[in-house]
Amino acid sequence: MNILGIENILLFVVTGVMLNLYPGPDTLYIVGRSLSQGRGAGIAAALGISSGSIVHTLLGAFGLSAILMTSIHAFTIVKILGCAYLLYQGIMMLANTSRRAEAYPPEQQQRAALFKIYRQGALTNILNPKVAIFFLALLPQFISTSSPSKPLSFIVLGLVFITTGTIWCLVVALSASSLGSRLHRSDVVSKRLRMTNGILFILLGLTLATAKLNS
Repeated sequence: MNILGIENILLFVVTGVMLNLYPGPDTLYIVGRSLSQGRGAGIAAALGISSGSIVHTLLGAFGLSAILMTSIHAFTIVKILGCAYLLYQGIMMLANTSRRAEAYPPEQQQRAALFKIYRQGALTNILNPKVAIFFLALLPQFISTSSPSKPLSFIVLGLVFITTGTIWCLVVALSASSLGSRLHRSDVVSKRLRMTNGILFILLGLTLATAKLNS
C-alpha cells in the first residue's frame, strides 16, 4: 500500500471494523427494515447505506465534502434536507401501518419495494452531513503527506472501510430478519414492527436536526 501513500493499513482496517460494530443510525435503519419487512428488505437497506458511503468517499476524495466542514450554511442546508426526508418517510410509514401487506406480493411489486428501500438507505446516508465529516476526519489520518495521489488514496481507504462495513451490515440484516420472521407470525406484532419502523425514521430525523457542525 506504500505505493498509494497509505500508512498503517492494518490499523485502519481494525479501526474501521471497531467503528462499524458501534451501533449508529445506519445500523438502526437496517435493523428496522429487517425486522419489519424481512431479509430482502434488510439486504436492500444495507446495500443502500453502502452506496451512500461510496458517494461520500468520492465527494471527500475530490474535496467537495470539505465545504460542509467550512460552511455552516452548507452544513445546515444538507442537514435540513436529510431531516425533512427522514420525517416524511417516517410519517408515511405510520400512515400506512394499518394496511396489511401481501404475504407474497407480485414479483414486480416486490422488486419495486426493494429498490425503494435501497434508495431510502442511500439517501438517508447521503443526506447526513455527519457521515461526510466522519470520512474527512478519519481517512486522511492514514494518508501519507508524500502520497503521489491523495484522492486515489482516499478512495482506496474509503472502499476498504465500506467493504468491512457492508459485511457487518449484511450480518445485522440477516440476524434481524431471522428474528423478524418469527415475530411476523403474529399479525399484531407485525403491525407493531411496521409502526416501530416509522417511529424509528422520525427519531432519526429529529436526531439529525440536533446535529451540530462541531459536534
